[in-house]
Amino acid sequence: MRVALAQFNAVVGDLSGNAEKMRSFYVQATESGIDLLLFPELSICGYPPEDLLYKRGFLDDIRRAVGQLAADCPDIMMVAGFPQDCDGKLYNAAAVLSGGRINKIYRKGMLPNYGVFDEQRYFHPGKEPVIINVKNLNIALTICFDIWNVEWLRDFLEGTGRIDMILNISASPFHLGKIKKREEIISRCAKQFECAVAYCNLVGGQDELIFDGRSMFADSTGRIIAKARAFDEDLLIADLVGIDDSLARIKPLRKPISQPGDLMDEVYQALVLGTRDYAHKNGFDKVVLGLSGGIDSSVTAAIAVAALGDENVVGISMPSRFNSAGTRSDAEKLAKNLGIEFHTIPIEPMLKEFDDALGAISCWNCDGLAYENLQARIRGCILMSLSNQAGMLVLTTGNKSETAVGYATLYGDTAGGFAVIKDVLKTLVYKLAERINQIWEREVIPGDVITRPPSAELRPDQKDSDSLPDYDLLDEILKGYVEEDRSAQQLIESGLPAEVVRKVIRMVDRNEYKRRLCPPGVRITPKAFGKDRRLPITNRYNSGTGPS
Repeated sequence: MRVALAQFNAVVGDLSGNAEKMRSFYVQATESGIDLLLFPELSICGYPPEDLLYKRGFLDDIRRAVGQLAADCPDIMMVAGFPQDCDGKLYNAAAVLSGGRINKIYRKGMLPNYGVFDEQRYFHPGKEPVIINVKNLNIALTICFDIWNVEWLRDFLEGTGRIDMILNISASPFHLGKIKKREEIISRCAKQFECAVAYCNLVGGQDELIFDGRSMFADSTGRIIAKARAFDEDLLIADLVGIDDSLARIKPLRKPISQPGDLMDEVYQALVLGTRDYAHKNGFDKVVLGLSGGIDSSVTAAIAVAALGDENVVGISMPSRFNSAGTRSDAEKLAKNLGIEFHTIPIEPMLKEFDDALGAISCWNCDGLAYENLQARIRGCILMSLSNQAGMLVLTTGNKSETAVGYATLYGDTAGGFAVIKDVLKTLVYKLAERINQIWEREVIPGDVITRPPSAELRPDQKDSDSLPDYDLLDEILKGYVEEDRSAQQLIESGLPAEVVRKVIRMVDRNEYKRRLCPPGVRITPKAFGKDRRLPITNRYNSGTGPS
């Protein structure tokens, strides 16, 4: 039996566009002699459709789209994910299409409801297994989370008889290290049922989520035999060549595809894909961003060029009297290295006009934080005005460390449409800069940008370290508190300095309101700000840091 896994970049709500891509894979599969073709979870409508599922017309259009897909592709058995509305209940379902019609429907039994997943908000769990027979082989259908609890799946499939292969259509979002967990789950499932596993995953960016593809086959010993491309569309084909003593052998039809070399490669490819898809899927061809000569804007610009091409990225330097000659020079040098359009718009004249106008009010002065933030807000206004005039998407350049502790200006450096490195801790930004230079095989990001102490340059001789702990320490605390949900006491007991831990946690907690007003950005960690972490803005719980 020849099986193909068609991982493709679906667009949420683009029913005709998604179906057209599926038909194109069907044509390839027909030419390759495929017996069974798999598409990802909710592939016909994209994942996650969220509250589109509450629209009656959306569900009616999906039903028609699935029926038309079946009619258009009669010669190969296909499995495609879709939301099924049945008797007033909604299911996350997989349609078995053959002979020009919907032959069977499987309904997902295990509905995840944690982190970025809200499936119990929308779907009812399925109660019945579905087994299909292809060339006298018994094949069990599953959807994503169904195979993550092997004990549940064993009980669910009890009484169905011999199983030769388990199919799993999935929309499993990426985060660092996720691929290893997936491989463990798939391997464990294959061993448990002593059968082959065909796993088809979604690929592409959807708002903050990244789907990395890497569909795969495992044989009945649990070995991963073949894996599809990472962060790209692909059609992975393999033959189930024999069932001997309950051992299913998988024979891939091509040589192994190169995979990301390490976690830094994963970060880079995820950010590139996320930026490209967010821009293109939302109708933007070009992006604009502020270039300060610092590490964050430099990395963001390089990612944007990799995602969209140098002809579609515009960099704007907006210096004041506080910006050093070195950072001004590095901003221009970066732009030349990347080959992007570059402009300088000094903000000093505008800053003076604002200062003079605000000076008419007695509470205003030019010595404090408000004056520093005014500079950032002028820059944000310039970028948003250019966006408005030229139809360019503004990329913000704040990292996760700054976002966590509120080291950012509302309506200033947070003003924009997409936050490329929003989920990248500052220490990781530096590593990413070095990797970018390695990938490009030249010094795209100037060496001084990487070695210079970071500064917002909003007052004389300013350094980030004036307001924040050393980034190595800060990021260790943030990783523990934000990503691992560890308490202040647990962090202190692990050896981190108590005073710094309490200070950082207070900063994180009191800046929830700022994060709500920031643009979406690429998710690369198990817990990003946004869908993963939902805390009330009005909140007096002190997290063990002392009196509120």
